[in-house]
Amino acid sequence: MLETSVRLLRLLSLLQQRREWTGAELASRLEVTTRTVRNDVDKLRQLGYRIDSSTGPTGGYRLGSGTAMPPLLLDDDEAVAVAVGLRAAAAGSVTGIEDVSLRALTKLERTLPSRLRPRVDALRTATVSAAGGGPTVDLETLSTVANAAHNRERLRFSYAGHDGTVSVRDVEPHTLVYTGRRWYLLAWDTDRRDWRTFRADRVTPLPPTGDASAAARRFVPREPPGGDAAAHVLRGVVSAPWPYKVRVRLRAPASVVVERTTPTSGRVTDLGDGTCELVTGYDSLADLTTYLTGFEVPFTVLEPPELREFLRERARRYLDASS
Repeated sequence: MLETSVRLLRLLSLLQQRREWTGAELASRLEVTTRTVRNDVDKLRQLGYRIDSSTGPTGGYRLGSGTAMPPLLLDDDEAVAVAVGLRAAAAGSVTGIEDVSLRALTKLERTLPSRLRPRVDALRTATVSAAGGGPTVDLETLSTVANAAHNRERLRFSYAGHDGTVSVRDVEPHTLVYTGRRWYLLAWDTDRRDWRTFRADRVTPLPPTGDASAAARRFVPREPPGGDAAAHVLRGVVSAPWPYKVRVRLRAPASVVVERTTPTSGRVTDLGDGTCELVTGYDSLADLTTYLTGFEVPFTVLEPPELREFLRERARRYLDASS
């Protein structure tokens, strides 16, 4: 029979693996009686774990959420995944989460078994982030927006537009979409009676107007455009009012081009003849030229005319340089 302390850890591990266990199932796994299981459950409760129980033919034990964060038991793969995730979060796009992630990572790495350290070290030393810099969103803002969307409560905030103008919005928040670089909020704008996409880093939550209670602010969620919130946001990001809106035809299959793009870098349409059309936007013709030539396939500029003239000028300069 297992020693009590070891058995408690085994019991806790089992409770974390499945939503609910019967007393008989736990007793069989631990090779003890159901009475011993009841006693061990009481000991875990004294240590701060909330374990709900029910009686009857379908009764059993379920690990619940308590008032404090108790220690967790992770298997090898889970521990490595958490370590990698925390390191990525420390360099992520949410302001204020960096120090918290590093503290949690330090605690985790101190307790990692020696057999797991080489795996974590290898992932850390053999990888580097190529994510471009960009605006970060405040953690409190992100939590406020996410909470409103989860509870289906209307949200007021001030919003700084692309041109710098600030407006106050009253919305029904639907979904937060993370593109790998920025956070966006898809919401129904109650004043404009239409769907709008907001960059979360430009959102500043405001208190509700008047004495409206949480119940009065609740709303019935609407179906997002096209039934897919993420796809709608990505379409809007690609078609945003860039200084240069671009359409090019690439002499390569769409599957090849899609592999070399990100969801927010352009919209690819298969033309069915071994070619595809790419729609994107850029602030700079020079950066756009670098992006397009990076595909290393022939292409034809459909619009804008400024890009065609820019490419002609570049071609002349390159010919002069080569001669």
